[in-house]
Amino acid sequence: MKKEFGGPAIFLDRSDINTDEIIPAKYLTEVTKDALKPYLLEDLTLEGFDPKGESLQQARVVVTRENFGCGSSREHAPWVFEVNGIHTIIAESYARIFRQNMFNGGMLAIELPKADIDRLFALQRSGSVEISVDLEQQNVLARSSARQESIPFEISPFDKALVTAGGWVEFADARY
Repeated sequence: MKKEFGGPAIFLDRSDINTDEIIPAKYLTEVTKDALKPYLLEDLTLEGFDPKGESLQQARVVVTRENFGCGSSREHAPWVFEVNGIHTIIAESYARIFRQNMFNGGMLAIELPKADIDRLFALQRSGSVEISVDLEQQNVLARSSARQESIPFEISPFDKALVTAGGWVEFADARY
């Protein structure tokens, strides 16, 4: 099942956002992904950020800094983004297991150099940003009311196949 990759973006201007900030450990006993939905980024402390705010509710893309998803290896961290309709995260780098859990779930973890991330953050200063992702052409198009940025990205053929299939289970079902 192919997901939409794009939409309104939210910007989290901090490195090392960990899995406990993404989904607090006290909710890991929930038995469905949907039960996690209200707790996305509940413990994230970031100036001007409100985890219950409208900008997060409307977001379909997250743009952030380096080492996103560090901490424990819980699958719940990507899941909580998925159940909130966020299928694309753009960062300078990821914790390895978080990144792979994104691809395993059919979600898109785009890594861009710091200079490109800085360009996206600069675009955000001129107003709200809408991002569209062309997975086939491997390109991110970010637009604000003032201007736009087009940024190419790299993704391995295998990770692209996982995303296109909708995740590891769908990929395996189609091949084995």
